[in-house]
Amino acid sequence: MANGDAVPKILPKGGGGGEVKKKNGQANGRTRRALGDIGNIVTGPAVGAKPQTKVSHPITRRSAAQLIAKGQEPVQKNKTKPLVTKGVAARKVGVPAKAEAIKKDYVKAKAGTISGICPEEDVKTIEKIPLKERKVRKSGKTLTSILTARSKAACGLSNKPRSQIVDIDAADIDNHLAGVEYVEDIYKFYKLTEDENRPCDYMDSQPEINDRVRAILVDWLIEAHKRFELRPESLYLTVNIMDRFLSEEPVPRRELQLLCISSMLIASKYEEIWAPEQVNDFLTITDNAYVRDQILLMEKVILGKLEWYLTVPTPYVFLVRYIKAAVPSDQEMENMTFFLAELGLMNYTTVISYCPSKIAASAVYAARSTLNRSPRWTDTLKHHTGYTEDQLRECAKQLVSFHFGAAENKLKAVYRKFSSPDRCAVALLPPARDVHIGSS
Repeated sequence: MANGDAVPKILPKGGGGGEVKKKNGQANGRTRRALGDIGNIVTGPAVGAKPQTKVSHPITRRSAAQLIAKGQEPVQKNKTKPLVTKGVAARKVGVPAKAEAIKKDYVKAKAGTISGICPEEDVKTIEKIPLKERKVRKSGKTLTSILTARSKAACGLSNKPRSQIVDIDAADIDNHLAGVEYVEDIYKFYKLTEDENRPCDYMDSQPEINDRVRAILVDWLIEAHKRFELRPESLYLTVNIMDRFLSEEPVPRRELQLLCISSMLIASKYEEIWAPEQVNDFLTITDNAYVRDQILLMEKVILGKLEWYLTVPTPYVFLVRYIKAAVPSDQEMENMTFFLAELGLMNYTTVISYCPSKIAASAVYAARSTLNRSPRWTDTLKHHTGYTEDQLRECAKQLVSFHFGAAENKLKAVYRKFSSPDRCAVALLPPARDVHIGSS
């Protein structure tokens, strides 16, 4: 009986000449496949197989292209079972292909095409997407443009090109007295402060004054202003001082003329280069109804009540600027504007209802309408005045209605003043029909 040493050793199934397979599962001469096929890992050569070029790194498209360029082929991992990349339908890895095709795939991969992540039928390469579809479709306006437009609208600024707005200060660039560097800021300040120095509605607090009496006083002031040959700004400041004082203090009718000449004396001292030299000049035009001390006392009372504040933006301040902006402007245009503005100065409702800048802008608009200037309102005027045609139309209609009734009105100081040839006789021109709302 044979001993245990004579028993032949059991060989593993399917092969001979190898060692017995151990319980720990180590394969004879092979690396154990822990996770199955992963597609691009090159394993060692099988026992007895022909030696292959040793590759110590995974085969990528780039390295495969380099191998092919050197006359080599990428190593197949398994000749009997094709490897399928996860998510890619039946694509063999390592099959020899032309270098140009692999290079093309590599270029596509760098451009952003990713293979092996989703099925090929669902993948759209960048080359297949039209250029216009690749761009992000944006709405016509961005948030920044919308906020900018709203900010400009809130500030009253225009979005129109600057080239449409005439530089009215270009001719005065060398005139140091014109203050070209500061004129825009000055008028912005005037518009901000014009409401602080406007007279309030004082007719209810003045028992002996009505609209008609005030119109008579202003008509008389215009005559006195013309007789003394004073500057235009003196007239507007005189009326402003008178109205502001009446807003603060009730005045009996017998002292109204005294208030007028005292206001003109103050305005002359403030505005004129050569003011009337003696108070007696003002006493003369009143037929000596008052004495010198009364005028000086009233002057002191007025200045105290107004707290000596005389630097105020009157309609004249805006008139000279807006007439300059009404390019092209001529003498006829200038006189027509002042004619309509002084008609408005006599009307109590106009002075109380509208601020000085609007009265001045409306006078320019009404004058352009009367003289048939086209267009009636330009971008330059809109820029410098800050008003549109719709904002000025109502006030302009009032001024034109005063023009309709100027010839029949008993108070003719303004009408006579602007009927003279040296004023281009603008008062004799027919009023503008398209803004007329009826005489008042």
